[in-house]
Amino acid sequence: MLRHIRADHDARTLTVYQAYAPAVAEAALQAGRFVPPFSFRRMTWIKPSFRWLMHRSNWAQKPGQQRILAVRITRYGWEEALSRAVLTTSEPSAVAVAAVHVQWDPERSLRGAPLNHYSIQVGIGRDLIRTYADEWVVGLTDLTDRVRKIATLLQSGRAAQAQRLLPPERPYEVPRAIAERLGIDG
Repeated sequence: MLRHIRADHDARTLTVYQAYAPAVAEAALQAGRFVPPFSFRRMTWIKPSFRWLMHRSNWAQKPGQQRILAVRITRYGWEEALSRAVLTTSEPSAVAVAAVHVQWDPERSLRGAPLNHYSIQVGIGRDLIRTYADEWVVGLTDLTDRVRKIATLLQSGRAAQAQRLLPPERPYEVPRAIAERLGIDG
């Protein structure tokens, strides 16, 4: 399948990953939820693909992306976001007013090479940020040490050991209407 959602999920929740500056991550972890200096005034991008975020954050080494959080959200919230989403390739006028943006980027191998299928990125807009942070998020876990361990294993040529430390991801089915609108293969 070219475009499908793979995620760590259970009957009630789904995990997305985000990379933050240390101050944002530390405040959120201490409070058990997103609080300032987390910005409630700009779009926040959530990604169910751990490997894609590792590519984007360079294994937690990019400035402002040194801390990796696993964000557990309700399936209701995830599907609510998807139901309000517009593809970033849609008409510019539709994208400009959309509460949620979706884009598809090449999924990444453990070493960051693009694969021949796509991973979903979901941008939660300013109008839904508080709902995301206060109602949909049910847990935050700091994965930074695990990320660093995986990166060290990869750098030392121990890819098989690194692979075993990746969070699980399996197909996530969405309602047909959402799948058709967002180009998700069924």
